[in-house]
Amino acid sequence: MKLSIIIPIYNEHEVIAELHKRLMSTLQLLNSQLNIGSQDLEFIFINDGSTDDSLAQLLSLVHTNACYKVINFSRNFGHQKAVTAGLQHAKGQSVVIIDADLQDPPELIVDLYKKQQEGFDVVYAVRKSREGEGFLKRYTAKLFYRLIFKITDINIPIDTGDFRIMRKNVVDVLNSMPESHRFIRGMVSWVGFRQVGLEYDRQERFAGQTKYPFKKMLRFAFDAITSFSTLPLKLVIYMGFFASFIGLLGAAYIVYIKFFTTVTITGWSSIMITILLLGGVQLVTIGIMGEYIGRLSEESKKRPLYIIEKIYEKK
Repeated sequence: MKLSIIIPIYNEHEVIAELHKRLMSTLQLLNSQLNIGSQDLEFIFINDGSTDDSLAQLLSLVHTNACYKVINFSRNFGHQKAVTAGLQHAKGQSVVIIDADLQDPPELIVDLYKKQQEGFDVVYAVRKSREGEGFLKRYTAKLFYRLIFKITDINIPIDTGDFRIMRKNVVDVLNSMPESHRFIRGMVSWVGFRQVGLEYDRQERFAGQTKYPFKKMLRFAFDAITSFSTLPLKLVIYMGFFASFIGLLGAAYIVYIKFFTTVTITGWSSIMITILLLGGVQLVTIGIMGEYIGRLSEESKKRPLYIIEKIYEKK
């Protein structure tokens, strides 16, 4: 099989009909320009515990499309684990990851595939513009990508999501990486191989609400940082040294006041400030260390990344 296209689904009932239409249009482009027909590719939908009628819509499409496959999770496990399930079940020599909301145009898959044929193992889509997003969303996304680029230990391309095409050799390496806190775009950068970006204009979401509100984005950013950087632990050390330095300066000042001046040291304010400062540093330190230790505990349990209720495909 030449091509597998992975599409995570979570409460996308407003989008699925249009998504199917655009995927069929993309299939025609693949057939006319690259001679890739329906027998040469598979569309893998991962229903990540949707609570609307997304699964019912997907099943109706499976019955009439032999190249469609639906992996139904037993509950919601999260976007990155849904992508992981798609990667582990993909059979194509090339594998595409794309979201269902149509912000990433399926038609661009043709250009990604063509670019890959120039000798690249990974072609990732780079967002040149972001339509339909407010200032706060654009600004926080911009800050997120640049922060990750600066502080992680690997070169993660700026302004890229999970929308990309990869060869089977890259997918095989990703499937051998069992960590439970997954940051796919970081993992792809970590494995190396020949990678290149392809710019595109990101479109407005077709319908529905984003599945990555600010709280989830914050958690996602923390997963990215802790998965590929030890900077938080280093910052804790710097904070400790800084607090100790302030403490030494305070001690020197008190000694000077005591022996070289007649000023009375009342002490209450300085003691409270010192206690609060050191207490804050200690709590932050414990929190950051606890986050890393908690992740080690989760990894040691070796639970499955996801649970599949059933796989649906046309017989």
